Amino acid sequence: HRNAPQRTPASLLPLSLGLASRGPAALRLHRLLRDSEAFCHANCSGPAPPVGSPSGPALGPDGGPGDEWARELQLFGHVLERAACLRRCKRTLPAFQVPYPPRQLLRDFQSRLPYQYLHYALFKANRLEKAAAAAYTFLQKNPKHELTAKYLSYYRGLLDAAEEPLTDLEAQPYEAVFLRAVKIYNSGDFRSSAEDMERALAEYLAVFARCLAGCEGAHEQVDFKDFYPAIADLFAESLQCKVDCEANLTPNVGGFFVEKFVATMYHYLQFAYYKLNDVRQAARSAASYMLFDPEDSVMQQNLVYYRFHRARWGLQEEDFQPREEAVLYHNQTAELRELLEFAHTYLQSDDEMELEETVPPVEPKDLPSDAEFEGEGDYEESIYADWWQEPDAKGDEAEAELEPELA
Repeated sequence: HRNAPQRTPASLLPLSLGLASRGPAALRLHRLLRDSEAFCHANCSGPAPPVGSPSGPALGPDGGPGDEWARELQLFGHVLERAACLRRCKRTLPAFQVPYPPRQLLRDFQSRLPYQYLHYALFKANRLEKAAAAAYTFLQKNPKHELTAKYLSYYRGLLDAAEEPLTDLEAQPYEAVFLRAVKIYNSGDFRSSAEDMERALAEYLAVFARCLAGCEGAHEQVDFKDFYPAIADLFAESLQCKVDCEANLTPNVGGFFVEKFVATMYHYLQFAYYKLNDVRQAARSAASYMLFDPEDSVMQQNLVYYRFHRARWGLQEEDFQPREEAVLYHNQTAELRELLEFAHTYLQSDDEMELEETVPPVEPKDLPSDAEFEGEGDYEESIYADWWQEPDAKGDEAEAELEPELA
């Protein structure tokens, strides 16, 4: 408990040993619940049936026009079908056979707070390599947490492994592929880089879809509310979770989160394809990037260049359109943010509906503490590799190469 009194190392050891053994099991159970939620919602998320037009001027139950009434019934019919599907699915999965955890607990797992306790417990249990991995995993989502960074430096000093690579225990598969693609790109192997970047993009979009599906799990209901405000309340909570997916899935590179991660992948792709003389794919990647950063002057110049030489490469108008998955992702994330903003603007202050505020990650201050260093040394070397590099087409000689030759 974060408000527990300080314990001496001797009295803390049994608790630490217990947490060191049970903590990984709790993390596995959280992953099981998360994946089970995503599985059921993905399998029950078929499209709603099309709304047909009534054959005549049918009246609703209140005597008014029946079109809206019919659409509403059809919508709620789809909701009932989906609820029945979810009930069938969850009956078969072990993760749903126990009481559902509180929403705040799930947020703590999302922010990797358990690793803040786990690394210290593993350290007290003399499992230094695992303690270092747990501390590093926490820092990947909380890079400015100075105390944990200090502990990680301390662990690495004890292990005499200050230069050894660390393992993010919660890393997504696309992260390593993306990093490899960037390193290969910087070495000049554009074909391999493009292949890896395409793979990283596809894997990210798949994980993003699972994250969205996982946001439709159980919700706590604490108040009696009217029908539509209650639905809006649940929907707004789900919206917040879905909007957070983008930030939660953004990789941390060298202590910094990769801003506009999807756009960054398209930036690398457009220049890699250009260097491979696959200008059709380069133009489409550039157009895809512009969805996310339409004011980028470098990419604007690149598109002007591709259009100016379109006859040279046999490009058609459709070759300057964004890729389908880019349009879907852009529209999806933009609409989610727009709906959430609407909910915050028009519903949050309503007496009948109080939207749940986003709770920042809780940072335990009593455990661990600086006192546990016990004077054994202080390691201040940097724990991050500073390798990040912008695509060559931004701000260097390659930029001039892509300017149209109008003279």
